Amino acid sequence: MDANDQVVITGLGVVSPIGIGCHDFRQSLLEGRSGVQVIPYLRGLVAPAPIGGVIPNFDVTDRIRPRKALKVMSRDIQIAFAAADLAVQEACVLRSGISPERLGIVFGTDLIPCELDEIAPAVRGCLVDGAFEFGRWGRRAMSDLYPLWLLKYLPNMPACHIGIALDAQGPNNTLTLGEVSGLCAVAEAVRVIQRGQADVMICGGTGSRIHPAYWGRSRAYPLSKRRDDPASACRPFDADRDGTVHGEGAGAIVLERRRHAESRGAAIYAEIRGFANTSRSTKSNAGLAEAIARAIRLALESADLSVRDIGHVNAHGLGTVADDEAEALAIHRTLGDVPVTAPKSYFGNLAAGTGVVELAVSLLAIRHGFVPPTLNYHRADPRCPIRVVHGRPLTGSSPAAVVLNHTPTGQVASLVVASP
Repeated sequence: MDANDQVVITGLGVVSPIGIGCHDFRQSLLEGRSGVQVIPYLRGLVAPAPIGGVIPNFDVTDRIRPRKALKVMSRDIQIAFAAADLAVQEACVLRSGISPERLGIVFGTDLIPCELDEIAPAVRGCLVDGAFEFGRWGRRAMSDLYPLWLLKYLPNMPACHIGIALDAQGPNNTLTLGEVSGLCAVAEAVRVIQRGQADVMICGGTGSRIHPAYWGRSRAYPLSKRRDDPASACRPFDADRDGTVHGEGAGAIVLERRRHAESRGAAIYAEIRGFANTSRSTKSNAGLAEAIARAIRLALESADLSVRDIGHVNAHGLGTVADDEAEALAIHRTLGDVPVTAPKSYFGNLAAGTGVVELAVSLLAIRHGFVPPTLNYHRADPRCPIRVVHGRPLTGSSPAAVVLNHTPTGQVASLVVASP
């Protein structure tokens, strides 16, 4: 890649079930500490098991500005703002004298469900003899909602709030693509810089699947039934896996052209070397495996790297029987015996927050020289013929990684990052 096109990462922020900020997040990875637990407000749920990756001790009052913006911030927006703020602080980019017109935002989000206590009065106002009357919604129910209610739940609002707080007047965009949202946001931010439309981009992803609305309607993936031992529930690639786990989290990174970063003396985590986005041709496992394999090959080609250059794979690793088998086959066919780690074993499926929180695992691995083990991997599955890192961190591997995500509808994102 031409030096003028090299885009590097200079800041990282994480808000996750295993830590807020890079230090606590990294410590949990080193200690093998899970963030999956029984969700307090779902404790009485019979099925599915009321377990998930919950962010502990998240106090928004000291993290949001202006404070009045909290009135129109859902949980997804709050954790996105906090992650972006951490990344910007670490990069020291605002003290570099950057013009607001050259600072932009791209964020990946999910559809954001409404808090039940906010919508309950409106729903009750539409009940007639215990039945919901849809015809009453426009006339009656809207009067029971906070006038700015909708602003709390629009998917584009994380990017908007971050942009307003930072006075970022450059490109501002949002991608709502499920689990691939975060990695696709990173790829788009890289392209914005390479097109010359910004000098610095803040990008990331945010999502929360521990909201009760997801439990009532989400059937995209089988969920683990291990309610008696939540920490062991998500078991990517293990022969005894029985489903994934919901979670919540947000991650953000600061991107800039290498020359821009070096000119201001910024510390560099890694370089974005390549990216690919594919989709499966059929609903079969074979179709998903082929799409993942193609994404890996295209990303390596884009990065101008070979299999020998890759130190580890950061797998999507849902913990479901079918998805893990398809992903493992794709990794085996394209990358052979390259070590694989699966971060969802620590915190579950973070929806649109998945990509950049998991990318943070590889960035810390590159910076600190270790690949964290996959939790709960005890018995190899012959249908998943890959080298899963487990038991203890892996050291001494090449400082380059392939990061993978895919969605239940078959979209695949593959990102290659490497030591600067």
